[in-house]
Amino acid sequence: MAVTVRAVVPADRVADVQRRLSEAGPKGSAGEVVPFSELAGVHFARLVLVPGGTDLAGEAVPASIVWMSEVDAPLDAHLADLVRKAGSGLGEVFGACEGYPADGAPEAARVAWLREHCVPSAAFYVNTVGRGLEQILQEARLREAIETYLDERTARAPQDPAAVRAGIQRFVTGRADLAWAREPAARPRLRWRIRQAVHRVAVPLAGLALLPVAAFALPVWAVLLRWHERRDVPSRERPDREHVARLAACEDFAAQNPFTAVGFVKPGRFRRSTLTGILFAVDYGVRHLFHRGDLAGVKTIHFARWLFIDDKRRVLFASNYDGSLESYMDDFIDKVAWGLNAVFSNGHGYPRTRWLVRDGAEDEQAFKSYLRCHQVPTEVWYSAYDTLTTHNIDTNARIRAGLFAELGPAETQAWLALF
Repeated sequence: MAVTVRAVVPADRVADVQRRLSEAGPKGSAGEVVPFSELAGVHFARLVLVPGGTDLAGEAVPASIVWMSEVDAPLDAHLADLVRKAGSGLGEVFGACEGYPADGAPEAARVAWLREHCVPSAAFYVNTVGRGLEQILQEARLREAIETYLDERTARAPQDPAAVRAGIQRFVTGRADLAWAREPAARPRLRWRIRQAVHRVAVPLAGLALLPVAAFALPVWAVLLRWHERRDVPSRERPDREHVARLAACEDFAAQNPFTAVGFVKPGRFRRSTLTGILFAVDYGVRHLFHRGDLAGVKTIHFARWLFIDDKRRVLFASNYDGSLESYMDDFIDKVAWGLNAVFSNGHGYPRTRWLVRDGAEDEQAFKSYLRCHQVPTEVWYSAYDTLTTHNIDTNARIRAGLFAELGPAETQAWLALF
């Protein structure tokens, strides 16, 4: 699940919180704030200071500290684990926020405070639904063990693929620590699968029931959309060198990178309602259609989420992805520019679009400048498997799935080619 805890930081304490996050440094020393690796079931986690400022109506927007994690645990269990193992670190960053329990307060009080400050995701993408942290780590160790076994046999006479696979099976069977690999990966719990099935069917049925309303509303919405788009003013802002340097200092310490960005929603009910509807559709899509390692052609994202903050005046986007930011942006532009436009064109200053999905991100440099200007440094970030890309993880799962499965000659050769 995606856990987001956000709390306002008083203006006179922002510098202190920023200093503490900066002291924690980039990936590798993040444990100075929170012992991430001790937290049960955490895939990724981050602490981010979201800057304040002035909104489009001239009203003040406060700065806030945000905790985000992707975790294989219920919310309350995760928060309790976080408080129990990272109480002092949490106090250093959340202690400046109003109402945070003082030192010595019961753990239950801190858990309750964190729960009160949780923010739900408007949409949440998981690369492969049902693949937990334990499975990912186990399957990585399985591949390493088999590759070591194969490396030790390189000097021997070559054998046919079936014999090589049989030898691997005997090797795994003889290892007590790999006994779990003889069974297929566990499926998600039945209750969860039932809920997913009900949601998958119920949403389209509700949409059918609303068709008479949509038949009238959609033409009106389309006219209003073009009216707003013609009046949009794209931003000409470009990221300055200092901002880019701060962002770069938080990137490229592992096979993966974090991305965090925040921006204002264009003013007015129309844009706010449009974005709410688009994110509802995105959430349905990533929940039921794009949940097997492929986000409309983009395969390098582990997790991503979109959420509203500040009474829907701003949107926060966060993801964990493979490779560099440049390749990440290019991947989206080349494969799913229409999707970027549908969501981000409702953000203030976005490159001008037509009919919600045209143009926009197709202006490559304008889009990249827009993203960089809205990106927030992710100075404290953790990955439980920072050497594994989504491709590695999927390959490891395929190795485990084919290890004791019934395979023909061609399938056996394809399976051995995974190593």
